[in-house]
Amino acid sequence: MSTKTESAGEEPMIDSRDDLLSVFAKGEKPAARWRIGTEHEKFVYRTADHRAPSYDEKGGIRDLLMAMTRFGWEPVMEGDNVIALTGADGAISLEPAGQLELSGAPLENLHQTCAETGRHLRQVKEIGAEMGLGFLGLGMWPDKTRAELPIMPKGRYDIMLRHMPRVGNLGLDMMLRTCTIQTNLDYASEADMVQKFRVSLALQPLATALFANSPFTEGKPNGKLSYRSHIWTDTDPHRTGMLPFVFEDGFGYERYADYMLDVPMYFVYRDGKYIDAAGQSFRDFLKGELPAYKGQKPHIGDWNDHLSTAFPEVRLKSFLEMRGADGGRWNRICALPAFWVGLLYDQAALDAAWDVVKGWSIADHHRIRAEVPTLGLKTLAPDGRTFQQLGRAILDIARAGLTARAQVNALGENEASFLNPLDEIIDSGKTKAELLLERYQGEWQGDVRHVYEEMSF
Repeated sequence: MSTKTESAGEEPMIDSRDDLLSVFAKGEKPAARWRIGTEHEKFVYRTADHRAPSYDEKGGIRDLLMAMTRFGWEPVMEGDNVIALTGADGAISLEPAGQLELSGAPLENLHQTCAETGRHLRQVKEIGAEMGLGFLGLGMWPDKTRAELPIMPKGRYDIMLRHMPRVGNLGLDMMLRTCTIQTNLDYASEADMVQKFRVSLALQPLATALFANSPFTEGKPNGKLSYRSHIWTDTDPHRTGMLPFVFEDGFGYERYADYMLDVPMYFVYRDGKYIDAAGQSFRDFLKGELPAYKGQKPHIGDWNDHLSTAFPEVRLKSFLEMRGADGGRWNRICALPAFWVGLLYDQAALDAAWDVVKGWSIADHHRIRAEVPTLGLKTLAPDGRTFQQLGRAILDIARAGLTARAQVNALGENEASFLNPLDEIIDSGKTKAELLLERYQGEWQGDVRHVYEEMSF
């Protein structure tokens, strides 16, 4: 989730609807300036007993963040608390229960992305070895109850933790017990954004299947391959889901702005503090009638904040965010951006992917999204193929797209090799979740604690 570093009150006022749309339009870039942003979260635990450390305890999350400054990271404060770090490789931030996230810098190619990931993981492992901390690459805590988890001292999280139980049954699980990998990508124009949004939204469930990695809850199998993905189906219907309007004629910046104006607010940020506006309307804010902040109208920064509080499977800000994947270990962090860059950053690949999904109905999208957390690669596409079969075709398109980009490293290798972990999944027909379940039912003899050995960085 986003970390706020300055007051929205310092931003220009919103004077017209055009100001709302300008945030999207300013994201337009020629292909030569397209970049890749990768975000990945991991669970932090005590190696001695697998306990999740609190923020304030000795050797806890605050100390972890401060220890990272030896590598040149600069602290970001909220009141007296360091709640994030900034540096050349982007930003390190905290999810609500202390999950550690790297929001990587915008980079030109996947070789740089994977190098950035490697640098970050080497740093956290060095600190972790000194402090007795480990880092777990899964989509959901495999053994922790909500009550066993700490809460990080961030103002927006206080508001969200109060609000989530009002609108869904699993929102607190989303905040406290999940981790993800995300990819942020650019677009050239409104039309380009629309095509990329439609393709990536239609294929987001395939990414969920390929990266399914959350089969355990509180020490036992939970009946899902991606329980993290299932959680989003009962978090908050006003700000999640497949957004059927994206596939309707006329979709563009205006329609997405209308959607966001209908998403209830969480907060207003002023002078370093969060004002609770949960459930209130941004439309009222535009009129100066927001109950939580009467007589005041929003700034552009408020709109940017609000855009970060919707959680659909694909999200539009000044770039597109791919949000369907569970957290995982190093090669998966490199594989997710490879999957989406291959499909979206080469026009021939993008057109080929669109040809695959353009005939899918809204009912198809909803069915697939509902089934994939449980069925994974056994989910049926609308043409009758399994997702394993569909995945082979889509990976072939992504590989061709990466090859066409011709971005090579010092050894002359292009970016397509980053798809290899996904090829292995498609060839075997087994997701990581299924392999973990086999281990649990076999050699682990029902003891989920072994997952810490299997899935730690």
